[in-house]
Parts: sequence; structure tokens; C-alpha cells
Amino acid sequence: MFVVATAGHVDHGKSTLVHRLTGMWPDRLEEEQRRGLTIDLGFAWTTIAGREIAFVDVPGHERFVTNMLAGCGPMPRESAVLFVVAATEGWMPQSEEHFAALQALGVRHALVVVSKADLADPAPVVADLTGRFGGAPVVLGTDRDRVRAELVALTERLPEPDPVADVRLWVDRSFTVRGAGTVVTGTLAAGTLRVGDDLEHDGRRVTVRGLQSLGRGRSEVRAVARVAVNLRGVDREDIARGDTVSTPGAWLRTDEIDVAFRSPGTLHEQLVLHVGSAAVPVRVRPLGDAGARLRLSRPLPLRIGDVGLLRDPGEHRIVAGVDVLDVRPPALRRRGDARDRGAQLRTGEVAPPVCVRWKELRAMGFDTRGLRIGEWVVDEQWWARRREAVVGIVERWAAEHDVAAGVPLETLRQQTGLPATELVSPLLAGTGFEVSDGRVRRPGAELPQRVDEAVRVLEGRLVDAPFRAPEAAELATLSLGAKELAAAVRAGRLTKLADGVVLGPAVVDQARIVLQRLPQPFTVAEAKRALDTTRRVAVPLLELLARQRVTRANPDGTHCVAG
Repeated sequence: MFVVATAGHVDHGKSTLVHRLTGMWPDRLEEEQRRGLTIDLGFAWTTIAGREIAFVDVPGHERFVTNMLAGCGPMPRESAVLFVVAATEGWMPQSEEHFAALQALGVRHALVVVSKADLADPAPVVADLTGRFGGAPVVLGTDRDRVRAELVALTERLPEPDPVADVRLWVDRSFTVRGAGTVVTGTLAAGTLRVGDDLEHDGRRVTVRGLQSLGRGRSEVRAVARVAVNLRGVDREDIARGDTVSTPGAWLRTDEIDVAFRSPGTLHEQLVLHVGSAAVPVRVRPLGDAGARLRLSRPLPLRIGDVGLLRDPGEHRIVAGVDVLDVRPPALRRRGDARDRGAQLRTGEVAPPVCVRWKELRAMGFDTRGLRIGEWVVDEQWWARRREAVVGIVERWAAEHDVAAGVPLETLRQQTGLPATELVSPLLAGTGFEVSDGRVRRPGAELPQRVDEAVRVLEGRLVDAPFRAPEAAELATLSLGAKELAAAVRAGRLTKLADGVVLGPAVVDQARIVLQRLPQPFTVAEAKRALDTTRRVAVPLLELLARQRVTRANPDGTHCVAG
């Protein structure tokens, strides 16, 4: 199927021409038929030389330019337009605005028809249009056979759409059908829709309950096509023109984009962005003379490469065509950032993020090839610089925090600029560092000299009394606080029983030997006497032995050596 949009000034005969070509009157609203004026989008279709051609007929009145753009905006960039100019009036204001809109949207294929050629000499208009449209054919609407032949030739110039591309259907109508529920219509520019497909609307899943195209039910519809989609999972009141239904997760919803201009005019801070069938007020921040950052009044599912236009509704004029270059633009914090960004936009493309999940990269419209780290795609040079930096970061941390357990993962993530802590371990691969208890350190790190000397004092005293833990006063005299003791435990020099209660590293084996000699089972008091220690040590020591399954606690409060 081929989809062709009409364009041209009000009352120049667009709808009449469509009716003559298809036998269908595109104006569907009672008010349109009563006034003889197209107000909203109309649809009709026919078959010419074996080709199914659907027409999107648009209003020509200046009050309804937004509706015109909703019909033309969702069309593929390599789409076709049937531009109508009346011989009785020639080029008119809405001819100019429609022409500017099509240029801004990048429409490249046109057939120009001079209507009402039987009411005035068409020669001056034909000459004028030939100059405006370059190589596009200009024919008289009175020669219907020539118009049909040129339409066939026009379709032959259109590129083949991608049937396996991600779907994004811009909604131009939504309504309810009794017994079926919510139905939306739109122009399917790429991809394939099938009955039963799961799609996404405004962040929630919906299901294709049924499909119709050109008045017939279908099990699947391939682009390019006019399609009506019966949806399950959304109420009619919750979906409208300017919304989309799309492949789940395939498009990034964003309210801030960077765009490059095509033939920009005078910019204002407040304009309207037309993209797809949506018309969204935006706040404009120029970035040099080549582009701008647009802050959208509501998020839209966009990708790099999308085409739209900026319009000043107050002055009824097209300000600029825009190409979307970035749907997740970087922050502009420092002096000169805006200037540098403008220079990037002038090149017509921007670099992808240096580190991003591949699904997000795809949804943004970038190529997903690159260095894969799990579900992430990273720039190889950026990753290499992070690997070089991580060694110095860990070493500096160790020097500044000599008894710390290591660099906290979150601290290391922040200092290396990684977007997620899950990337820290892959970054450390091959560096000799280890991750333990949420910290990064070198394996077997030695104690600082001051701590080593103090621990040696304790080790000497524990040789003769292995179960007599040093008291708080002794630890304070040796300047062994909680951090120093924790470092000694990590180094395997001490065993922690409880806060401020430490013994030697072999205490578990030593205690097993002593407790095996007792009659089984035994009480805490009996263990305390056998171990020649205090209850302050005996209770947490028995708890440690139980956790390691050296002993077993009985329901009556006694203990026995396991095995």
C-alpha cells in the first residue's frame, strides 16, 4: 500500500480531487459536509494499476493547520504529497504555509495538480508551480487519466519500508466501536502490526485486539499503510491524537531534546513542536545558529533521526524544520557548554553516551555496536581511561584511610564516573583488587606499623591466656579502636567475638580442644571455668562456636561439642 497526503490552500479542490480519484468523499463530519469545508483529516482509498493508494486529505484553512500537520507529520520522510493549486487563484497564503511545512518535514516526492483548470487559464499557474517545485510533475486536474498515471509513477519512486522495524503508530483519531472497544487510526510508517501484538501506550501495555485497513479486517498490516487498531487495555478517554502505540521498550520517552535546524527563521522562546501527529508547546534555548535545546511540555517517544517542525501559532508561520539529534542531551552547566554543544549540532550528528544500557541506546536510535559489558555498551577509550584511573583511586584511598576496609563501592563508582555499581567489578578485572563486603581493596593488605605493633603486644599476652580478652582500658592504652581492631580481624591477626571483645586467630580450634575434655553436655559456667575466662568472653565465644557448628546449644540451655 502507498499513502499520499494532500496539501494546498482552502477551497482549491483537494477533497474534490480525492473524490474523483477514489469515488469516496473524504469529508466525514456533518459540519464539513454542511459547510463544504474540510475541517479535520479525511481518508479515502482506491486501486490504480494494481497499486493500493490511500489518501490522507487535510484541511486548507489557516485555522486548521494543526490538523494538516497531524496528517502529514506521521508520514515517512520518503513519503509523497498531492499538492493542489487552483487555476482561478494561484499561489495563496496557505499554499505557502503548506509548502513550507512540507519542506520543513523533509517531504521529497510530490505531484502538483492544478485544479479548476476549466474555469481559468492554467498556464501562468503551471509556470509558477514548475519554478517552485523543481522537477515535480505538474498536471491539470481536468486530465484525470494523467493524474492517475502520475500517481503510479510517484509510487514507483518511493523506497521500500522496513517491515521488521520497531512500530510507532502516531494516533490521528480515536473512538469507540460498540462491542469492540477502543479503536485508533494512524499511518503505519515502518514495521508490521499483527493481531495479538503487545504494544505500549504512555508506559503501559496494550494488546492489538483487531486490525483493519482500507475497510477490510486484517490479521497483519505492513508499512506503509493506513490502519485502524482495536486495542485492549486502554479506554477511549485515555488515548487521543498526538499519542502513540509502539513496540514496548523500543522508544525513549523524553521531554528534552537537542535538534538541528533546516532553514531556520526567527526563533522565539515559546513555540510549538509538531512531530508525528503531536503538537507540543516547547521552550526553546538556541545553541548557536545551527540548533537548539527544546523543553517539551509533555514527554514524547522520540529517537534521533526523527523529523519535525517548529511553528509560531500566533503568527501562523513555520519557523524551522528540525532533525532530532539527541533525546537524552547532556547538561549545560559550565560557561561555554552551550557554544560547544552548538558546534556539535552543526555537524548534523552527536556521539552516543559513553556508557549506557544497550536497550536504552537502541531506544534512543543509536547503533548498539560497541564494547559490551553485561547489558551495557561502553566506549572503549572511555572504559580504558576508567581502568587506568581505578588503580590510583584505590591506592590513594588506602594511603588516606590506612585501617579502612577498602574503598566503598559507591565511592569508587562516583570517582570513576560509572553510572552503576554493577560495573565496578568488571572494571576491576585484572587489576589485582578484590570486592568484599561492599568495599574494594588489595587482597592481604598489611596493617599499618602502629597497628601491627599494638597487635603484637596482644598476641604475646594471648599466648599464655588465650581466652582472656583484653579489657577496654588496655585496648585504649594501645590505641586500638574499633577501626584498628576491624583491620586486624580482616588481616587474620585477631578474632572478633563481640564489639570490643577480641581473641587470637586460633581461638576456635583451641576452644574445641578444651571443651571436648568436659563431660557432655556442659553449662556456660562449666565452659567459663574450663576456659579460664569470664562470662563476657564465654557467652559470645559459645555463640561463635555454635555458628561454626563446633558446638551445639541444647533446649535446656546446656551445650555439647558437635560430632
